[in-house]
Amino acid sequence: METRRDERIQKLILALKRTDKLHLKDAAQLLGVSEMTIRRDLSEPASTVVLLGGYIVSDPKSHVGHYFVSDQHGQNAAKKQRLAQAAVSLIGENDTVFFDCGTTIPYIIDALPDALPFTAICCAMNTFLALKEKPACNVILSGGEFHADNALFTPVGAHSILDDLCPTLAFISAAGIDPHQGATCYNLNELAMKHRAMLRSRQRILVADSSKFGKVLPARIGELHRFDLLVSDSAPDKTLADWLAQQPLPLRLPDSP
Repeated sequence: METRRDERIQKLILALKRTDKLHLKDAAQLLGVSEMTIRRDLSEPASTVVLLGGYIVSDPKSHVGHYFVSDQHGQNAAKKQRLAQAAVSLIGENDTVFFDCGTTIPYIIDALPDALPFTAICCAMNTFLALKEKPACNVILSGGEFHADNALFTPVGAHSILDDLCPTLAFISAAGIDPHQGATCYNLNELAMKHRAMLRSRQRILVADSSKFGKVLPARIGELHRFDLLVSDSAPDKTLADWLAQQPLPLRLPDSP
């Protein structure tokens, strides 16, 4: 028997046949319910539409066993919010900031004051959608071929927009932090932009919530000493904490509540 939630999901699916995305506020008006109701609908399993950066989009999943940004967005949300508290004060007025792909980065963007003037460089759809909600932000999106699984644009050809820019700092997201393998992520197609941003930026900030400590993923971003700062939500276990204490890589955590 079809529930009211099922009816709402079907209406969203039909609406997305006419457009590639639907803002949460517009979806609430379309269905005559609150934004919280829609968030609750989409947080439950078996939904073919997902909430991504304040917009409702069709779920890009096509197979199992791979990283999908739609799967990861709500994972460890409380940890990502705490990490954002530690990271947000690193951005100053009129900074030029590279924001990496992944689902942790939008939490940092959401925590930024709306009145803060800064320039943002990004290469992922979910990051762009979060940045465009910041009225004082000048957004530069690096385009190219779109990869639906991790919502990433990769340059076509040798030139990248980063070749023409000098970011003040770069937020580089990792899905694994390991003393021996360094910082790692799921997808090889992320590496070129991460490496370019690390090369061009004056300060390289590695961001990973504490669930990533001790994990190793297939794509290697680089050794930990290549970064100037590691930002997380809480300290790692003693083994990794002792190792980090002996490295030239400070660990930045949010203030205690």
